[in-house]
Amino acid sequence: MSHLALPHDNAPSAPSVPGVEVRGLSVRRAKATVLAGLNFTIPSGRITGLLGPSGSGKTTLMRAIVGVQRITSGTVRVMDKDAGDPELRRDVGYVTQAPSVYRDLSVEDNVRYFGAMHRRNRAQVREAIDAVGLTDLARGRTADLSGGQFSRVSLACALVSTPRLLILDEPTVGLDPVLRAELWERFARLAAGGTTLIISSHAMEEASHCDTLLLLRDGRLLAQLTPDELRSRGASDDLELAFLHLIRADIAAQGGAA
Repeated sequence: MSHLALPHDNAPSAPSVPGVEVRGLSVRRAKATVLAGLNFTIPSGRITGLLGPSGSGKTTLMRAIVGVQRITSGTVRVMDKDAGDPELRRDVGYVTQAPSVYRDLSVEDNVRYFGAMHRRNRAQVREAIDAVGLTDLARGRTADLSGGQFSRVSLACALVSTPRLLILDEPTVGLDPVLRAELWERFARLAAGGTTLIISSHAMEEASHCDTLLLLRDGRLLAQLTPDELRSRGASDDLELAFLHLIRADIAAQGGAA
């Protein structure tokens, strides 16, 4: 996972200011439409799950919110500023799936390096390492870690910065169930403290940990709703089956196109 995360010294945004506000967002590459006229608002201090099949536009949407994606039309506002505004650099964290840490340094040295840039102390560095379950490996060389452990180092580097908006692209892939549960508890504590989190996932059972869900298919927003609303609309207590119900309904509405 790579990351773009800087600390904040100010209090979280007032509840009246949305964490993210998207209006008419469209992205085209060559002749292909990647995102088609998305409209939604993400409240501050909540966990929003970004769910959809592979190729639905999740990563492109996250890049647009961070401000590193060229958009075709529409607007993306982050904490009442245009996405990518230099003033947001201290407030936005982005953890992708591509690892980007120093392999020749220890876990602790990696997190300390990014923590020092963000004026974090040793206790905060240890807390970030503990949060991703690497306490016993903190002094080990990052290059010697397994794939799952390696990705967690980058997550710790992002967590140590405590951004006001934290965007995570499938952060629990490859993690064991116990660690996944611990991370979701950590995410809940961050949200309770005022951090806005956007978390993409391919695992529908993780949707139950989110306050709201954005469901994407083929670059379109199928729905923005809570997990309970998804169960109701999808006529199933199983979130995966409920989502499949919505997808099949959408396919039927689009004339049967897969």
